[in-house]
Amino acid sequence: MKTSKIILVICGFFLAACTQKVNVQKEITEKKDEVSYNQTAVTNAVTSSDVVDIAEEEVLITRDLSVPPPPPVTVVQEEVLNIVDNSVMSVAIAAECDMSMPMQTPSLNYSSKKEYHKSLTATGNDEEYNSHPENRFLQAIHQPLSTFSLDVDAASYSNMRRIVNQGQLPPKDAVRIEELINYFSYDYHQPADGHPVKITTETAACPWNTKHKLLRIGVKAKEIPSEKLPVANFVFLIDVSGSMYGPTRLDLVKSSLKLLVNNLRDKDCVAIVVYAGAAGEVLPSTAGTDRQKIIEAIQNLAAGGSTAGGAGIQLAYKVAEKNFIPDGNNRIILCTDGDFNVGVSSNSELEELIESKRKTGVFLTILGYGMGNYKDSKLQTLSQKGNGNHAYIDNIQEANKVLVNEFGSTMYTVAKDVKIQVEFNPAYVNSYRLVGYESRLLNKEDFNDDTKDAGELGSGHTVTALYEIIPVGVENPYGGVDKLKYQVNSQPEINPNNYTSELLTVKLRYKKPNEDKSSKLEIPVSIDNDKKKPSEDFNFAMAVAMFGQLLKGSDFKGDATYQKVIDLAREGIGEDKYGYRKEFIRLAESVNQLTK
Repeated sequence: MKTSKIILVICGFFLAACTQKVNVQKEITEKKDEVSYNQTAVTNAVTSSDVVDIAEEEVLITRDLSVPPPPPVTVVQEEVLNIVDNSVMSVAIAAECDMSMPMQTPSLNYSSKKEYHKSLTATGNDEEYNSHPENRFLQAIHQPLSTFSLDVDAASYSNMRRIVNQGQLPPKDAVRIEELINYFSYDYHQPADGHPVKITTETAACPWNTKHKLLRIGVKAKEIPSEKLPVANFVFLIDVSGSMYGPTRLDLVKSSLKLLVNNLRDKDCVAIVVYAGAAGEVLPSTAGTDRQKIIEAIQNLAAGGSTAGGAGIQLAYKVAEKNFIPDGNNRIILCTDGDFNVGVSSNSELEELIESKRKTGVFLTILGYGMGNYKDSKLQTLSQKGNGNHAYIDNIQEANKVLVNEFGSTMYTVAKDVKIQVEFNPAYVNSYRLVGYESRLLNKEDFNDDTKDAGELGSGHTVTALYEIIPVGVENPYGGVDKLKYQVNSQPEINPNNYTSELLTVKLRYKKPNEDKSSKLEIPVSIDNDKKKPSEDFNFAMAVAMFGQLLKGSDFKGDATYQKVIDLAREGIGEDKYGYRKEFIRLAESVNQLTK
């Protein structure tokens, strides 16, 4: 009798398992039919004018995560659910969505999920950074001119912060000292003479080598209140490929763009272009009065497939030019990890593509996301070769900083092709070196050449550059040049007239956003400019520069230590409205512990 009861119980469990398997198999069939229907609908919605180089896009089907799965019963059922998670079909990604019937995109992609978990295992395992030799000391008597493009990007700082917060030190090539310094705003004077920019200078003893001087050049762009900014024609260009799956990638992109949409004015417009294995326009240009429609289009996006970034860029420029607003703020906002692998994808190809778009009058903002496969080198290429700026978004607080607190400086350019040229007086300057800006160096002839591209300054932006100077009379320990054998008068003659009190001269060129001819500003710096106590801003900028040199293992770090960084930064905290400087000190303290 007992044996019969046991047999009946086993049979009951077996029948229950079989029933569950049949139900799940039915769910698989329904899901396949649904995706097949969506594929047809999406394909029909795409026209030849909407799509650039349409390629077949692999997206993996899964169960709808908004509906809880049935409770686990047997191993058989678990295996069936695994089949669901690994089912594969091909669909073309969307062109224009009918927002009344949102396109049904899979809520999870298994290959993307694998990439996501892989990226969490090791920082920098497949990340790419450009490498540039560090700027060295140059003799003022032989090379009195130093020329470079201003850099308003700050991506290196937030990327460094992400890596340090994971308990690791960043790769040396990931550290761009000028971007660490320019992550922070400084209290420079507003332009007041009709120009959109103003130069400020300050000198002090160099904190990592007190025999040397440090020169700070600060540039401030004029501030325009948000309500007075020109009408915006934005195109959100969003990478929805498989590598963008995860909370620090597409999920964070969605949250970031919602912050921006919520701060749009009614007169501003947004279009949305996405790309994976192909590119499509999922939302035509839509006014800020219809914010909910824009947010719904963003929320419906899902990640899956390869990355045709070049095709996405081409389509985004096409959409931006189609909706171009004369004298307006025409800008593409690219959100990606930079992992382009289909079509135009190499750095040289991207450089050629973006240079061809530079004269359209459409500006470019690049927001980098993700970790483990982050392709910083490609995004730097896009930013530097186009009329662009580049930020790295590692959390929602950074998104709020870039897209809300600094909206004007991120999203509206008041001066383009901004270049600096410094002439050093060899009567007082033995040698000098520019701290950072290795990827922004220009030939001396480029300063007066209006065809040469340079950096853009946004509304209210502050930009800082530092020079380390070895004064005349102080030995240059980093090598020099022997006297020439075949040239008798090899030493240039120093002009003794009228300039006896000048250490150097700073010159700046800029163009207005809609003009092609540059204007020039010029100010001298006197030799006694360093007699005052350094300002709080200067102390902080010097601390950040010292920190960057330590992270890079600079040949010129002198007697710098992380403790000196921390102490000097504390002297430069100042008002610190948003707490960014205090956060830097905490990061420096963390790195100090990591290196012990």
